[in-house]
Amino acid sequence: MTELTKKRPEYRNINAFTDLTTYRLPPAGWVSILHRASGALMFLLLPLIVWLFDTSVTSEISFEVFSAAFAGGVGFLPAWLFKLVVLALIWAYLHHLIAGVRHLYMDAFHAVSKEFGKTSAVVTLVASIGLTLVLGAKLFGLY
Repeated sequence: MTELTKKRPEYRNINAFTDLTTYRLPPAGWVSILHRASGALMFLLLPLIVWLFDTSVTSEISFEVFSAAFAGGVGFLPAWLFKLVVLALIWAYLHHLIAGVRHLYMDAFHAVSKEFGKTSAVVTLVASIGLTLVLGAKLFGLY
């Protein structure tokens, strides 16, 4: 009889103005949002990616222009800003790739559990940020 009189849990929507500051999104939620953001970033910067590829492989002279973009900038854009945009593209590619492999693995092996979701999300975040830092250090000439 006590089961029938127990109060059922109450679920409510999150109020964006009052609850977002206290709401803790789980790691899998962050990976999901960042997966979409990285895909959108790569799509929006696709003309830049095509220009980078075209400039780097057309000829030796165009490769020098490409190299000069990283040394002195392009037009009114300074080199450090150009490098930051490329670093954002590096992160977007790495995060999207690793998160995509995570999703494919979960789909292929039915590895859908709360524990695996959290663990694989943390691994995805650490791997994408770590690889971005390593490649960013190379891009900015630290090694």
